[in-house]
Amino acid sequence: MRYERAELMTGMVQEGLQALAEGRHGDPFSMLGQHQYGDLTVVRTLLPGALSVSVIESDTGRVMAELEPIHDVGIFAGLVGGPAPYRLRIEWPDAVQETEDPYSFSPLLGELDLHLISQGTHYELGRTLGAIPMEIDGVSGVRFSVWAPNAQRVSVVGDFNAWDGRRNPMRLRPQAGIWELLIPRLTHGERYKFELLDSHGHLSPQRADPVARSSEAAPSTASIVASSRPFRWHDADWMERQAQDRSRDGAMSVYEVHLGSWVRISEEGNRSLDWVELSQRLIPYAQSLGFTHIEMLPIMEHPFGGSWGYQPLGLFAPTGRHGTPEDFAYFVDRCHQAGIGVILDWVPAHFPTDVWGLARFDGTALYEHSDPREGFHKDWNTLIYNLGRNEVKGFLIASALEWLEHFHVDALRVDAVASMLYRDYSRNEGEWVPNQYGGRENLESVEFFKHLNSIIHERCPHAFTVAEESTAWPGVTKKPEDGGLGFDFKWNMGWMHDTLHYVSDDPVYRKYEHGGMTFGMIYAYSERFMLPISHDEVVHGKGSMLGKMPGDRWQKLANLRAYYGFMWGHPGKKLLFMGCEIGQESEWDHDASVVWDLLDRPEHAGIQFLIRDLNRLYATEPALQFSDVHPEGFEWAVADDAENSVYGMLRSSQDRSSHMLVMSNMTPVPRYGYRVGVPEDGRWEVVLNTDAAIYGGSNFGQMDAWGQRSPQHDKPYSIALDLPPLSTVFLRWLR
Repeated sequence: MRYERAELMTGMVQEGLQALAEGRHGDPFSMLGQHQYGDLTVVRTLLPGALSVSVIESDTGRVMAELEPIHDVGIFAGLVGGPAPYRLRIEWPDAVQETEDPYSFSPLLGELDLHLISQGTHYELGRTLGAIPMEIDGVSGVRFSVWAPNAQRVSVVGDFNAWDGRRNPMRLRPQAGIWELLIPRLTHGERYKFELLDSHGHLSPQRADPVARSSEAAPSTASIVASSRPFRWHDADWMERQAQDRSRDGAMSVYEVHLGSWVRISEEGNRSLDWVELSQRLIPYAQSLGFTHIEMLPIMEHPFGGSWGYQPLGLFAPTGRHGTPEDFAYFVDRCHQAGIGVILDWVPAHFPTDVWGLARFDGTALYEHSDPREGFHKDWNTLIYNLGRNEVKGFLIASALEWLEHFHVDALRVDAVASMLYRDYSRNEGEWVPNQYGGRENLESVEFFKHLNSIIHERCPHAFTVAEESTAWPGVTKKPEDGGLGFDFKWNMGWMHDTLHYVSDDPVYRKYEHGGMTFGMIYAYSERFMLPISHDEVVHGKGSMLGKMPGDRWQKLANLRAYYGFMWGHPGKKLLFMGCEIGQESEWDHDASVVWDLLDRPEHAGIQFLIRDLNRLYATEPALQFSDVHPEGFEWAVADDAENSVYGMLRSSQDRSSHMLVMSNMTPVPRYGYRVGVPEDGRWEVVLNTDAAIYGGSNFGQMDAWGQRSPQHDKPYSIALDLPPLSTVFLRWLR
């Protein structure tokens, strides 16, 4: 067939040129790049603002053609001698650029990648979609790709193309709804977004990359091309030990931190610490107090600091507020070298409605449900992920694995699990859609959690998961094959509410609320529990932990010390929010620092010393660890003395060679000669007394007691104790 030169130059169809010029063309590769027509070859390129364009043969450097402008928007075309690798020499008003043509490359993603993405089983999305520096056919650049199956056109925009959506429209891979483009000679550090002509033909606001691995610090919203260079880790021994200890039966004491307000530098505009500074200050601090883990409120990129990270939009990117992804990896590495695990709060329950985020990403409800009865949280003004869609499930699971595999994070604490499990969560009648059987259970979420936890435990033997589940959903920590959700631990919200209600009461009334401290043991082994005193308990008008305590100042401090002692003596892993360890008097403020000046006052330093010593005792006493999750290691020594508000817990090691008696007197009245039954005679040594002078107490009580053959509480022996007022005392049995 014979072609006229004008036909070749314009791509056979004039309408296609106009669509390119207007940014409406959904198949730019059909027009741009190098095309063969019989024995003739034409090159077309779209470069708004260019003065001239030459085609240079890659191998020889010779000029193959001087392209002619064929549209005043900046489309150039010209005939070249024949098909050959080439690059473009572009004359701009203030520079000359030489680069390969983005439209000279064949399809980029493989068929297997596309299949797995569609099936929701591609668990390396952070290294597949988004912006990936790579080399193709000897040309280095960045491969951009994004899931937007209903968009009519998608372009990548950034500083490299003046944020002009006409310049770099992408190729659609229709079998998976993925748009892709390699832009040569780019590298990591470039800012970018995606510009979409949505399903209705409307130009939407430019979107951040859903799987960006690096982002600008808020309030800026651009994604950043992250480096693909592997981080040099130094934690191989730590990772191996964690993989071998999958029972998690040992001591676990978690320091929960909001990084933005742990320490602020008032001399520098009240700024927060960066990752390197946190490595230098937070890690040694947590280590000195004996915490085994640091748990961080969500660090995934989020637009609104006032959400504390719980409304994230960048589920693959550490927030730019504290530095680069490499800096975050450095922080994790330093934690592991110091013997401290890292737990991240992770939010698959919902996402904010910001126009540059995920909401109606391609003009349709892509990530969210279209029906607001399923897809909108009125409580938080956020959207709900559609877990019935394979690609969305795969997106979330890949996010979880990004943190656990690529950043060596030790655990994810999954936020707002209850809101995902119930279709009627915080909804009135008529505001929710029943499941296929007419029930309120969200079956898609149930299957998601089972699959998520199964994949994590299969691929990440070093890692564990924790559920913040505030109801009595059965089997949260049972294995999926046994009908459970597969989490390793569950926050014990019931224990927290009951015990805080009790200690907030005036001691004179506590005998009427005695069961508040014992009720948790009725169900303590129905799940593997963590006892949380979290950020939620010291914000939104709830006051500080010290502020919850009744009585005068001495009683407030003693109450708090006694409560912490009871908590560390009670079965279950421990979690304490920052500031609580020093008895902060004011409620937590995310825009301010922890009030560290309080440590100049002995009574506050004393509470910090108490937390340190409780953690050390917990870490060294098998009796305080085994019965965290094994009921045969726990029994009440005293459970029914409501009149005196006294509690006694007997903790034992697996082989019964170690016993710890934990006695709490929750009134300001000393109890002299209080007799309690014990399983062994001999010496019972006081190893920690929350009323000790070093902690700010009155130093009341004895150093040890001797078991006598005087049966009490169904035990063959008993000891007589002088119990200090508002205190918890730990006694170790000595053979």
